[in-house]
Amino acid sequence: MAEAPGALDGVRVVELAQWVFVPVAGALLADWGADVIRIERLEGDPYRGLATQGIGTDSGGVNLSVALANRGKRSIALDLRREQGRALLDELLATADVFLTNFRPGALSRLGLDADTLRQRFPRLVYARGHGYGARGPDADLPGYDSSAFFARGGMAHVLTPPERDYPISQRGAMGDRNGAMALAFGVAAALLRRERTGSGSVVDVSLLATAMWTLSSDVLSALSGSEPRAMPGRTGGPNPLVGTYRTKDGRHIQLVFLEADRYWADFCQLVGRADLAADPRFADLRTRGANRDACVAALDAEFASRTFEEWKDLLSGINAPWAPVQAVEELLTDPQVLANDYLGEVHVEDGSTYRLPTVPVQFDERPPPLRRAPEHGEHTEEILLELGRTWEQIGELNEAKVIP
Repeated sequence: MAEAPGALDGVRVVELAQWVFVPVAGALLADWGADVIRIERLEGDPYRGLATQGIGTDSGGVNLSVALANRGKRSIALDLRREQGRALLDELLATADVFLTNFRPGALSRLGLDADTLRQRFPRLVYARGHGYGARGPDADLPGYDSSAFFARGGMAHVLTPPERDYPISQRGAMGDRNGAMALAFGVAAALLRRERTGSGSVVDVSLLATAMWTLSSDVLSALSGSEPRAMPGRTGGPNPLVGTYRTKDGRHIQLVFLEADRYWADFCQLVGRADLAADPRFADLRTRGANRDACVAALDAEFASRTFEEWKDLLSGINAPWAPVQAVEELLTDPQVLANDYLGEVHVEDGSTYRLPTVPVQFDERPPPLRRAPEHGEHTEEILLELGRTWEQIGELNEAKVIP
């Protein structure tokens, strides 16, 4: 089957960013067909040197962290502190539809890359920036990573940590970064649509702090209503015992989400061979089950402890109700739904090797975008300079002047 045109074919993005948050937004735009030109400093993005979880420089093979954040892009290495390097960036911006950055406001102003300056020079440019803490306010120029701006200051660590713990739970890698990247890519797409209608570019802002608040919207609404959202101790839950996690005979867990509990209770009891529970007046409906929650939970605990994880998965497949196995991440790799929907994609490298990456959650026409490998540091420097009209002699001069590597 022929490859369908990308939704952003013909769009050029100039990306001046490092680490994860904003580069992932660039990778998503590249997935959808944009020509994303990544500007790296001569020594490279420091993310290339990060060792983490056996997927970074400690992987012994492809740096999958960098591959995920930069797939499908082109890379040019420039020294923007030199006048010639800065001039080359201006030439690229003159060809761009989008400028994507996570540099702090002070650094952008010093380089003449602040929003006001570029919008005056390039009125149709979509200027998209990712922040730790937002574009305004006393902390706008503070550095912010997802562990600090999203997980710590954004309330995530506090509300997810059980009260019996002495320290907050630890965040998983780049949770805020990748969620913020989706929001930033969405904002860029919307700004491009707006430009088609108005002829003018926009400034798009997404912060990790705002991303955390959006993720915790239910808790923020609770706080706005005067409550103090906290993690629940142990298994303490709400009045509906059919929304909760239950432990199986072999120490695994099943998550029930029977929000419409009265709709599913009788069928569930019949499925597990417990007509006595359905007939018990203490558990007759949502109200009585709530009033006798502890007894209902104890009965369900005993029932779930009588079968293994696999036995419960087989049994519950026979009821049309919302439930799920609590899976380990490695089990996702063989989950039939993951495979059927191509949520893992394969990158084919020119040397014949392959590796797998998660695909972007957004699909067009029931297909994920094809995955392309990430560029090596400065891999396309000469190619892009030739496109800008430089001769090989001029490229050599730029190298001698240490503008390019």
